[in-house]
Amino acid sequence: MKDILQEIVANKKNEVARQKQAVKLQTLLGLGGDRIDRPTVSMRTSLEKSATGIIAEFKRKSPSKGWLHPDARVADVVPAYEANGAAACSVLTDSKFFGGSLGDLCAARERVKLPLLRKDFIIDPYQIYQARVMGADAILLIAACLDEESCLNLAKLAHALNMEVLLEVHSESELNHLNPHIDMLGVNNRNLGTFHTDIQNSFRMAGQMKEAAQTRGCYPLLVSESGISRPETVCRLRETGFKGFLMGETFMKTENPGLALAHFTEELTC
Repeated sequence: MKDILQEIVANKKNEVARQKQAVKLQTLLGLGGDRIDRPTVSMRTSLEKSATGIIAEFKRKSPSKGWLHPDARVADVVPAYEANGAAACSVLTDSKFFGGSLGDLCAARERVKLPLLRKDFIIDPYQIYQARVMGADAILLIAACLDEESCLNLAKLAHALNMEVLLEVHSESELNHLNPHIDMLGVNNRNLGTFHTDIQNSFRMAGQMKEAAQTRGCYPLLVSESGISRPETVCRLRETGFKGFLMGETFMKTENPGLALAHFTEELTC
C-alpha cells in the first residue's frame, strides 16, 4: 500500500526549497515586519476557557476524500466559525493535497480574533517564520514527519516567536517527541500513512499521553483530532481528559460549515 505521508513530505521538501529560493528569509521578515510584532492569542487558554473546545478547521479537500468544498472562501467560513462557538480555527495551508494556501491563513487573520493554527507538514524553520508573518498563533508539528531533535528545535523556535505548539502523535512510540516546549498534545485518529480513521485511537492513547507527560514533567492540554462527527463523542472524550477537539470534514463537507458548527454545538450537552 502506498504511504501517503511519505508522498506528502517528499512534495513538501521540494515546495519549501522553492519557496526559500523565491523569497529569502530576510526578505520574508522584512516584508512581514509589522505582522511579526503582532501580539499572539493563546490557543491553549482559549481551549481551556471554551464551552466547546472545538478547533474548527478550514480545508477544501483531503487526500482520502478528495474535494470536500472546492469553492469554500475564508471570508465566508472562518468568521462564521467564530460567531458559532469555535474556540480556535485550524487553517490548512498545503496546496497540493488539501487545497489550501498561506493566503488563506492571512485572510483568516484579517477577519477574526480567534487563535489561528497553521496546519501543514512543517519540516523546516522557514515555515515557522512564514506562519508568524501570515498571522498564525500556533503551529502543528507532526511527530511522524520529524525526528525528536528537529521537533524540539522547531518547537523552541515557535516559542521564541511567541507562538504555541500543538504536537500531533498517532501511536505510543511517537510520544518520545514530547518536550517542554509543547503546549498542546494531540492524538490523530487518522493514520497518515493509510488515512484510515478510528476514533477509538484517542481513547486508547489517553492514558499513555498523560503518563508520558507526567514522566517528562510536561503538562500539555490534550486534543483529539479527526473523525469526530457526533456531540456525544466529544462528551466521552472530555470524560477521558481531552479539552480540544479538532474537526474539519464534519463541517466542511456541508454547504454551510458555520451553520453546521452551530447545530453541532447546540447538541452538546456536556
